[in-house]
Amino acid sequence: MEEQENKQNSKRKFFELGIKFGLVATAGSVIASKGLSDKKNSDELVELMSTDGHLIKVPANEVQEVSLKPANYNPRVGFPGKKFVMVVDLAKCKNALKCQNACNKGHYITGENAWLKVYKMQEAEKEAPYFMPTQCQHCDKPPCVKVCPVDATFKRQDGIVLIDNERCIGCRFCMAACPYSVRVFNWSEPTQPKEIQEKEYTPDYCGTPSVKGTVDKCDFCPHQIVKGELPFCVKACPNDTFAFGDAYEDAVTNGSGQTFKLSKLLKDRAGHRLMEGLGTEPSVYYLPPVDRLADFDDSVKNYKEFESVPKIE
Repeated sequence: MEEQENKQNSKRKFFELGIKFGLVATAGSVIASKGLSDKKNSDELVELMSTDGHLIKVPANEVQEVSLKPANYNPRVGFPGKKFVMVVDLAKCKNALKCQNACNKGHYITGENAWLKVYKMQEAEKEAPYFMPTQCQHCDKPPCVKVCPVDATFKRQDGIVLIDNERCIGCRFCMAACPYSVRVFNWSEPTQPKEIQEKEYTPDYCGTPSVKGTVDKCDFCPHQIVKGELPFCVKACPNDTFAFGDAYEDAVTNGSGQTFKLSKLLKDRAGHRLMEGLGTEPSVYYLPPVDRLADFDDSVKNYKEFESVPKIE
């Protein structure tokens, strides 16, 4: 158990150093210099991945800390030189709903307004069903942005699509335009903690606070990214269903801290995007539900149709 825990910590450190400190290599090499010798054990090695997909080990005390957040960070512009993407492995989803619960808790969502929903899917009666997590697809050509009359819905340079609820007038044109039906409307006053209701608002942390009469949706957790952390859903999934990363670096990382070359993963596993023919060019990729981790019958026994989302305790 202790060995497994150490392995997990090592994998998590892989992500922290590779994404938070910007150490995924350029030109097949790793950026490394003296900087953390007073904080890290000189005997400790961490794994980093070069752009050609090779793993190499670097002494932890030689890693230079580089902040991901630029000095003039603008929440409506995002992170320069980044293109955030997510990969969802349908073979690994067992409907644990840890992703949904973590998203709800992290964004203080209550009632039925979950931004991430897990659906039971089955193409034909005699075909095996599977579970499919669905959230905002953060399209490169988002129809929701085009129809918003007040620029409340906007797309950042790093590919993340957000909603500024201080601008939102509740017309719901964006909900009508979204082909994925992933947006929710606050019909009533959100029951959020007082400290969240009084929290200073920023459009890159959607739902904090939520506002009656406005639209909410998945935000890809830029407030987590800026701290060098994975989105809530990615970290919470016990089966590593999700992987998140930067398309320009061609790398995505799952909740266990394992990093994969994005292009190779999509090619080897026949990755696809939802409703590709619409031309929205989503930033969320799905891997087919083959070679499942566990017998599906065991998962089905615990499945209940989505009715409501547990409230935050």
